[in-house]
Order: sequence, then C-alpha cells, then structure tokens
Amino acid sequence: MQVFLNNISEKKAEAIRKALEPDNVDFPKDLSFKIENAKEALILTFEGKGNIRTLISTIDEVLEQTQVILRVTS
Repeated sequence: MQVFLNNISEKKAEAIRKALEPDNVDFPKDLSFKIENAKEALILTFEGKGNIRTLISTIDEVLEQTQVILRVTS
C-alpha cells in the first residue's frame, strides 16, 4: 500500500523522514516500510505479509505521527 503526501515542501518532507526513520529500524515482523521523496510529494510504502489488521494498525500509527510532525512544522 502506498500513501502519497502531495504538495509538501522539502523541509517538511525531510522533517517527516527524519522523525519516522528510527521507527523503521525495529519494524514489526513481516512488515516493511519505505519513505521516498518525489517532486513536491513524499511517498510512504507499506508492505505486509500475514495479518491485515497489523498492517492497518501500523499504517494508522505512522499517519498519526506524520500528522503531528506536520502540525509542529507548520
């Protein structure tokens, strides 16, 4: 699953990336998470094998963290 954050400045994209990278180190088993920069967008890619609820919960948590980061950097 991919989530696109469009019309985002490079400064905000970098803040999100730096804040979320430590979470990517001990990511839940059978899940993967990748952050990519695109022109005026940030792409969050999630992949999961197994329980879909775990994947959805993880995506929800990352999006909540992203929302907080965007509020703080505004």
